[in-house]
Amino acid sequence: MSAVEHPPVTTAGNAAAVSTEPTMDGILRFLRVTLHVGFALLLAVAVVQLMASSMGRPARYIFLALALLLAAVYLLGTVAEKRFAAGALARNPGRYALLWLGLVTVLWAVLLTGSAAFSWLVFPLFFLHLHFLPRWAGFAAVAVMTAAVIGAQWAAAGGLPMAAVLGPVFGAAFAVVTSMAYHLLYRNGESQRLAADELRRTRAELSATQHEAGVLAERARLAREIHDTLAQGFSSIILVSRAAGRSLESGDLVSTRESIDMVAATASESLAEARSFVRGLSSPALEGTSLVESLRRLCEKTQLEAAARGVNLACTFRVDGEPVDLPQPYRVTLLRAAQASLANVWLHAKAGTAVVSLAYLGTEVALDVFDDGRGFEPATLADMVAGRADGSGFGLKSLADRVEAQHGTLALESAPGEGTVVAIRLPLDGGAGDGNEGAR
Repeated sequence: MSAVEHPPVTTAGNAAAVSTEPTMDGILRFLRVTLHVGFALLLAVAVVQLMASSMGRPARYIFLALALLLAAVYLLGTVAEKRFAAGALARNPGRYALLWLGLVTVLWAVLLTGSAAFSWLVFPLFFLHLHFLPRWAGFAAVAVMTAAVIGAQWAAAGGLPMAAVLGPVFGAAFAVVTSMAYHLLYRNGESQRLAADELRRTRAELSATQHEAGVLAERARLAREIHDTLAQGFSSIILVSRAAGRSLESGDLVSTRESIDMVAATASESLAEARSFVRGLSSPALEGTSLVESLRRLCEKTQLEAAARGVNLACTFRVDGEPVDLPQPYRVTLLRAAQASLANVWLHAKAGTAVVSLAYLGTEVALDVFDDGRGFEPATLADMVAGRADGSGFGLKSLADRVEAQHGTLALESAPGEGTVVAIRLPLDGGAGDGNEGAR
């Protein structure tokens, strides 16, 4: 409950707070220690003068006991406030501050009537009253205590020398000015502490927002990978398995065997994709081979899968321009785009021909997937790219997200009965985006 006890000023971790707040806290701590040490020294000097005075023994020991009681009360209040500020005391002693101040003041006034040596204790008491009381009440208390000290000096000296008046008056003025300066420092420190708390809260909210955004981005990335690898593999297995069942029912054991072999091969590829997916590697289809060869094998596999289902689909691949070494994110994006586009061809388009074209155009690389299937209404294109409410159409949305991540463009052209063209352009002069896609 001392005049300068307060919650510790903390920093927000930024350079400005680190450079100013410890200095402010050090100033306030220095004032606090100075006040306590000054009160103790002045009280000790007054007790020594009391014991050396000509006061009778019974009265002397009574005033000595009162002086020790004053020291105990003062110490009790400062220790209680210090323990509360440090978190070691649950109940806030500030509710008893005025009672404590009143008891300290009454004990000092009683001691002042017995010995003028206790006059000098008025200086630390000035700060206490100016801190705990409202401004007008603090000024009034300082004026009353100054008059009391002047009266005690007058009674002790038998007169009123100029020093006995100027000393307390200048001391009171100095206490008022110092107290006002302390209040300015304290308010400044509190403002910095509140600003630091707000900064920490804002940083915590920003961190939580960034974490949530990261979780959503990772969830979308995982959804794209699962859709373009495992989901397509499972769809192929289901459709080819149904074709094998129909072949078995009709007694066509050769077709049945081919379908079973296709199921086994697709399941093996899906297992390899899943394992590389868990390990954080790129697609197994790109390991140890070029993008051109991977796309050529993809076309062959698509044609075989369609044949295993009894669908006559001719899938061809062609390359235009001189192949260049592409960044791994580009290779993964183009391979996934071809996989998703061809999956849509043999699952939905009912096409007889599909053409995959990879072109190296100097400043960009282009991938076009064309089919002569049934096409679709251009008006439904936005819904197809955005994904539908029933969860279908995610493949095109996944493809659009992949291309956007590499700063490329995606265009779809279609009309009912005229087939579909998926056109992808990736710039070769702007890097490979953020590289996240290259992790698979």
